[in-house]
Amino acid sequence: MESSLALGRLELTPGSAPVEVSLAPLLPGAPQAKEKSGQWQGGPPQGRPHLHGCVPLSHQVAGHKYGVDKVGILQHPDGTVLKQLQPPPRGPREMQFYSMVYAEDCCDPCLLELQNHLPKYYGTWSSPDSPNDLYLKLEDVTRRFKKPCIMDVKLGQRSYDPYASQEKREQQIRKYPLMEEIGFLVLGMRVYKVCSDTCDSYDQHYGRGLGKDTVKDGLAKFFHNGASLRKDAVLASIWRVQRILRWFESQRQLTFFASSLLFVYEGLPSSSARPLSSPVGTSSLKAGQEEELTEYNNNNNIQVAMAWDYSLDAMYTNHRKGSHHQCAKGRLHDNSSWKRTGESLQQQKAPNANGNKLQAEREEEESQEIREEVEVRMIDFAHVFPSDSHDQGYIYGLKHLLTVLEQILCDAS
Repeated sequence: MESSLALGRLELTPGSAPVEVSLAPLLPGAPQAKEKSGQWQGGPPQGRPHLHGCVPLSHQVAGHKYGVDKVGILQHPDGTVLKQLQPPPRGPREMQFYSMVYAEDCCDPCLLELQNHLPKYYGTWSSPDSPNDLYLKLEDVTRRFKKPCIMDVKLGQRSYDPYASQEKREQQIRKYPLMEEIGFLVLGMRVYKVCSDTCDSYDQHYGRGLGKDTVKDGLAKFFHNGASLRKDAVLASIWRVQRILRWFESQRQLTFFASSLLFVYEGLPSSSARPLSSPVGTSSLKAGQEEELTEYNNNNNIQVAMAWDYSLDAMYTNHRKGSHHQCAKGRLHDNSSWKRTGESLQQQKAPNANGNKLQAEREEEESQEIREEVEVRMIDFAHVFPSDSHDQGYIYGLKHLLTVLEQILCDAS
């Protein structure tokens, strides 16, 4: 069964063929140079080009890989990524999902909001040498980061769609029997280590090895740079996942199976990052790098202890003021307590009678800087279907993921 595009929603009809989508203008900016650590920045890495200058995506952490699987992901010289269409019905369904969400005449508020949580879509691409091989042309979410830390997390209680064969269902359940209970699965991650200027990688087997008692510590590895836990990155990730959860709780049009969240944060310490604990193991840092990291980590006045439904600016303001609250475990369904505490923190942030507007504006700028150093985008849409109810499986996974992220912060406080 394949998908076809209808007005404002994705319909399921048999036998539809993929439709070519016009390309948007090419992205501005030239490819950047390769860094010493081997992390590629925007432009293709050195090596033999494929398909008119395109090369295999160097920082891919999960999914089909070019040259290994039948389909894969390439990097275009203009800085976009090319995702090869999977065989029908998956490939056409994903292409038509992107075409629907990014249609020029789209006026559906639900889909317009969804664009904020996806990679930008630039149509389809094919090489003159292989015109029958169609690729989705997408934004490279990692492009603006110098040392991107990347994690791919599959969301939902099921990793197979309603039309999967019994064999496919059993196969997916065998891969990760805890999917229904945990609601998410780490498919792969890549973490920059500041002390050695290298990246540690973890594949899908690492994620499948995480159980109920180890998933928190397993996920925490993604936010540890070898010297300290990146609490700022955890906070910003929580804020971004919250936004995605709100979208899911507001919509009844689509249901997502085997879709993922792509997490990216800047691995290099910077003056705008909000830090952590005292550094350890800095003896191997290069000249000047240890001093920067020490200053970066000594700015640790973040006290983590609150439910994940707060806005990031309210959370950050509360941490800066040194407030202490009970670690918010087990509040997942207490919406009233989230709202009351969130409102209290927002009032705390407002300028007082004596006038503290400048301080409030500075704190808002700082919280914005934190958010900008982290990306969380939804990816992989080969199994998206129309719906008339909430996507409870995806919502369950998002809530449990947020709870685990909050617990990571609580343990580190």
